[in-house]
Amino acid sequence: MAEIFSNDWAQAYKEAWNADKEITESLQRAGFNSIVAFGLPDTDEPAFVMTIQSGMVASVNRAAEDEIKWDIRATKDDWLSLIVKPPGLMKLGIAYTSRKLRFKKGDYATMIRDPSLAAAFVKSFALMGKVL
Repeated sequence: MAEIFSNDWAQAYKEAWNADKEITESLQRAGFNSIVAFGLPDTDEPAFVMTIQSGMVASVNRAAEDEIKWDIRATKDDWLSLIVKPPGLMKLGIAYTSRKLRFKKGDYATMIRDPSLAAAFVKSFALMGKVL
């Protein structure tokens, strides 16, 4: 079992993401290309960064800070609570409004309004739990 956001975890997450047709095809249809980071709220640097090209994770932990479009932060305990029992849109909304899930970069409201992005975002937490 790999520690969340470790290099082993990052590689396993990349493989799980790219094998998940529901996420990749949804984001491919949306033409989603971005650099997404996850981390802890009390650190400057994100703990994990993934470059997504046409819905697929092309690389992990290889982006400059100024290239990151989405930077999502939570405490380690909050990350674990969100991935051990993966949330739906309602639980994510509560986590966001209670500031347990914070967007350092990117816009939660914009993401959640796009069904392709929202579905992939929700599903990404279940994937995190599978590789933990």
